Amino acid sequence: MMKRILLVVILPLLTLAFTNNDGKPNPRKSYPRNYFQPPVSHSLLLSGTFGELRPNHFHAGIDIKSSRGVAGDPIFAAGEGYISRIKVEPSGYGRSISINHPNGYTTVYAHMDKFNAKLEEYVKEQQYTLQSFEIELKPDARAFPVAQGEQIGYMGNTGASNGAHLHFEVRETTTQNPINPLLFGLFVEDNVAPKMHSLKVYYLNEKREEKDSKAFPVVKSGNGYKIKGDTLTIGAGQAGFGLKVYDHFDRVSNWNGIYALDMYQNDSLVYEFDLESFSFDESRYINAHCDYHERVTNNSYYNRCYTLPGNRLSIYKQQADFGLIRLKDGRTSKITIVASDVAGNNSTLEFWVKKGPSIVPVSQEIYNYILPYDEGNMIRTDGLYLHLPEGVLYENLYLRYSATAERSSGYYSDVHHIHDSTTPVHDYFDIGIRPTISIPAELKPKVFVAYCEGGGILNCGGYWEDGLLRTKVRSLGDYAIMADVTPPSVKPVTFSPNMKGFSKMAFKISDNVATALNVEGLKFEASVDGEWILMDYDKKTKTISHSFDGRIGSGVHELRLVVKDAVGNETVFERKFAR
Repeated sequence: MMKRILLVVILPLLTLAFTNNDGKPNPRKSYPRNYFQPPVSHSLLLSGTFGELRPNHFHAGIDIKSSRGVAGDPIFAAGEGYISRIKVEPSGYGRSISINHPNGYTTVYAHMDKFNAKLEEYVKEQQYTLQSFEIELKPDARAFPVAQGEQIGYMGNTGASNGAHLHFEVRETTTQNPINPLLFGLFVEDNVAPKMHSLKVYYLNEKREEKDSKAFPVVKSGNGYKIKGDTLTIGAGQAGFGLKVYDHFDRVSNWNGIYALDMYQNDSLVYEFDLESFSFDESRYINAHCDYHERVTNNSYYNRCYTLPGNRLSIYKQQADFGLIRLKDGRTSKITIVASDVAGNNSTLEFWVKKGPSIVPVSQEIYNYILPYDEGNMIRTDGLYLHLPEGVLYENLYLRYSATAERSSGYYSDVHHIHDSTTPVHDYFDIGIRPTISIPAELKPKVFVAYCEGGGILNCGGYWEDGLLRTKVRSLGDYAIMADVTPPSVKPVTFSPNMKGFSKMAFKISDNVATALNVEGLKFEASVDGEWILMDYDKKTKTISHSFDGRIGSGVHELRLVVKDAVGNETVFERKFAR
């Protein structure tokens, strides 16, 4: 059974504020620039930068491309130290190694295809001892010392990866906070400034609440960027801005995240962030930093140049008045936005803004509840219980709620429409739903709180309390009680009665209902002739596989594979095969 185991510029005066004399970024801390060597033998070509905007998180490292576009490039220790953690998981970082170094930093190597021979033997031995593919090991500091440049494994595509690459991180060992690896002197050829694509204007009230917004294309103009007409007339006393901008490198075509952004009003710095470091605990605040609605509806990433009231990110250096641009009648303000990369390349957007007639909403938005962002909030109806603790919301929420009857097969409650999925929440909150149809006793273990969005169903788990099916969820949208009686699917990929000459056997396992991140999904256990065998699990391809390593000798054997879903539906695959 799969288990999780844990063992013991154009404006030189503006750029001076950000860069030092050699044109490089001026981080808050000083980092050793000649201590770490590159973790690969070929030149560093990046497909991902530190801190770039990703769904629900900031990217915590750099993604180094394969030299040939496939798995297998050797990976080397960036510095001397000892292996402090080895982790194998079906998603996330896949196969990963952490090395602690005597200078107080830890390097992390993720999505590896294989570890070196010594580590492979150790990990497999532990997996068989614990009878678990998914495993996290924390060896003694004396167990696996490494020298700088020692090979520790091979580049791969394991875990939540979309192609062969090395995800490489540098962390502060004591806090485990990730730090931009390029600040340690690793060389990446970069003579390309960030490219700006679109400016978004947010019309805000005194509470920093958005009343309207509009996007404007940004075009190259000489050495900088501009908008059409140069001047924006804004129908509000205060405005916020958002910028869609990406960084680029020599020799690659990827669109990456920028390192820093500064905004000036009449040459005074009013907003500044950089992606030098952050903590994993605050990474989800990306949903306040970026325009979440744009991200989920258009897959479009805008950096907000002002902060929402509930944004607690530490990446901001300067926020005069939270980055708001105050506008007065008869006065025009010059706005300058400078985007920078780690190599010191800058791009500048300059335009002017002035106050126009205030925007009057055509109709007042209808809502049922006002939920302050800085308080806990609770809602109770006959069929629904909600509790949103303080810190779940980034700004005040004018929540719309309704319930509709749903009599389709598999539904056992009304569908509760809790605002909409394009409004972000930061953390889990409590939900409880009362059934409207009697649930037979044999189905009670098979029901769950279902998130019904985008034509799909997500199992969010559930337990019974006071007649409500309760759980914790992390999205607004539509919820109902549903049941699942369909067992998982098991399909052979590489398997036949005659397995002589084959190096492995493989199967596709899948379920009809996906599970939320806080709900355990498919579980599996495989045995041959009654003895547990190791099955590697790649969640993105829904594939489990066993590599024959001599443990299964010649002759006829009996395979038993049991796969269970989140509500206990089970499929058993039993076959004989010969080796």
